[in-house]
Amino acid sequence: MRSAVLLLAPVVVMLALEPACGEDFTVTQKGHQFTPQDLKVKKGDKIIFVNDDDRTHNVFSASDGNRFDLKAQRPGAKGDIVLENAGVVDVRCAIHPMMKMTITVE
Repeated sequence: MRSAVLLLAPVVVMLALEPACGEDFTVTQKGHQFTPQDLKVKKGDKIIFVNDDDRTHNVFSASDGNRFDLKAQRPGAKGDIVLENAGVVDVRCAIHPMMKMTITVE
């Protein structure tokens, strides 16, 4: 019994140190809008931006603590981000300024 415990101890330690996997969320870009336009996530969740449009978009945020820029995304392209800081993230398309969304990170 003692040898079984000694064999399992490293596995238990590795599992305890493994970071918890976050949830995945998908945001689409089509018709000059993000869907959804408001999203609530937890720190560490992955947000996947999918360009379902027939034109190129450039998703970015200049929000303090959660800045990102996915650069030009051609039709059909995907790009993902993981936000690590709580707060409200203002997301835009650099090519189409009318495209706006808000991500609340808890």
